Amino acid sequence: MEVTKPEQIIFYKMQGSGNDFVLLLHKDLPFNPDRIQTWVVPICARSFGVGADGLIVLDTTTKKESSDYQWYFFNADGSKAEMCGNGSRCAGKLAYIMGLAPSKHILETEVGQVHIEVNPTTETVKVELTSPKELRTDIDLTLENKGAVQIQYVNTGVPHSIILTDEPEQFDLKQLGPEIRFHPFFAPAGTNVNIVKVQSSSRLHVRTYERGVENETYACGTGAAAAAYIAYTLGLTKSESQVITSGGEHLFISIKDDQIFLEGQANLVYAGTLFLKGIGLD
Repeated sequence: MEVTKPEQIIFYKMQGSGNDFVLLLHKDLPFNPDRIQTWVVPICARSFGVGADGLIVLDTTTKKESSDYQWYFFNADGSKAEMCGNGSRCAGKLAYIMGLAPSKHILETEVGQVHIEVNPTTETVKVELTSPKELRTDIDLTLENKGAVQIQYVNTGVPHSIILTDEPEQFDLKQLGPEIRFHPFFAPAGTNVNIVKVQSSSRLHVRTYERGVENETYACGTGAAAAAYIAYTLGLTKSESQVITSGGEHLFISIKDDQIFLEGQANLVYAGTLFLKGIGLD
């Protein structure tokens, strides 16, 4: 029997280093979370909806007994994403606030379990990302608008391309981002694109064009982790580094035995009532 749609639903707006997300609880949905995909674009639309880089549903029903909860994660364009660093930090913070999990807990994702630690005193959240894989260095690509560029690549839960430069602001990410993101070399999954400046042995500046958002965002957790991992692998930085994002926020990356830890602020901005008819979902 078809379940009648509700007229309104409670949502939570969170941001982690400028990456913003709409979060919903499974218990508030009238249907299984995997059916919510058609809601994503209108909810995430700037000006017309709540506005966000992505949408997350938290579900305490898990496949593994050791997991505290699982998520359903969607990019703003409605596509599913395997992992999101800042999204996982926001999910962990809300799960703790709502009593779904203790301060140290495990989130179940499509790429595996993610260990999360919420610090109630500092308001920061630390996550242990899945192990980096598919590392490739010094990839030479020829682009239509930029000519020859050298790219580093690693998957830190999602695929990331890195361009190392001393002048990150000289790159037009609106033009360069899509060309690399959809380049045949990275087909069929595509790639996120990061412009990275190594400022010192423990400090980097990162700009990220995010796949699924299809634009430059204020921050990207897995992108920051990928940039730090590449810089460390190439001997440019130490195992612990600070990443300055496009939004001016600070993320802290530590690498231990091929594991990457991401730490930074994750804030609940507001909770509200979403009237579905107002965004065309009646």
